[in-house]
Amino acid sequence: MTALDSPGTLTALAGLRPLLGEIGDAKRVRVAGAPGSLAEQAFTRAWARLAGGEDVESVAFSETAAAVARARLAGIDAAVLAAAGMGDDEVTAVLRRAFDEVSEPLDGVLRERLRATLGPLPSPGGAPALAATLNAQPRAGATAPGVARIMVEPPESHGDHCLTVAVYGALVAPVVDADPVQPFLLGLAHHLHNVVLPDAGFAGEVLLGDALERVMTTLEERELAALPGALADRVREVLALRPGADVPEARAFHAADVLDRVLQVHHHARAAAFTASQALDDLELVHAGPVQAYHLDVLAAAGL
Repeated sequence: MTALDSPGTLTALAGLRPLLGEIGDAKRVRVAGAPGSLAEQAFTRAWARLAGGEDVESVAFSETAAAVARARLAGIDAAVLAAAGMGDDEVTAVLRRAFDEVSEPLDGVLRERLRATLGPLPSPGGAPALAATLNAQPRAGATAPGVARIMVEPPESHGDHCLTVAVYGALVAPVVDADPVQPFLLGLAHHLHNVVLPDAGFAGEVLLGDALERVMTTLEERELAALPGALADRVREVLALRPGADVPEARAFHAADVLDRVLQVHHHARAAAFTASQALDDLELVHAGPVQAYHLDVLAAAGL
């Protein structure tokens, strides 16, 4: 892979990292009345929109913008706000406030393009079966040949990972002079083989040996055959970028993939080290308000 030796590139990636971490937390946020994490819900919706014939570019930019706003709004999306009686202009204003709060590290041109797409997302018909299966298929986590795997609970799903890589790919694209659309679509599609193949991680891939490429191709083609022809052709086109990093779009995808894998490990490490004082002191769990003093008195009396 090409080294990232430009100071501007290194600075841009470092600046993006906190936002990427917040976006990745959508893997772990759920809401009542909808199955799966917010990332899994977006993964399903993106595939449904694509299978329904919507333009890939429209899906890529609007889903990426929604993911950025979701970093702070979590499950409060346009549909929830509309159900609460807010008009379209009010909904867009809320989404833009959330987007603006976190989006400063983004490339300026991309930022404005994403911001312009914020608003209600389409409610498409059924998604291809691959979306539900990848949402149910757990990721292996960190594995290496000849070594027992590190088990972390709960594991993320392939839907979680693929949606997150898609969004990261679009956001990282300007850093490596790539168009955001191809990395987004490749992120969505790069684990099609895991619809059938349970994930044993790198250790399992090594054991498959020379058969690995053939197995992946066979299983990918099985899923592609079930997609509308034009979409299948577009997905094949981006999957061809996956083996190397010799073009900007492939570099954006591989950067997104490795960032998500490592940020996921950092999440589990933080979760394992979490302390009550972090919630009470750093995050001000007992936040300012008219009853804060009373809350603090209660905790003091209880020895907490």
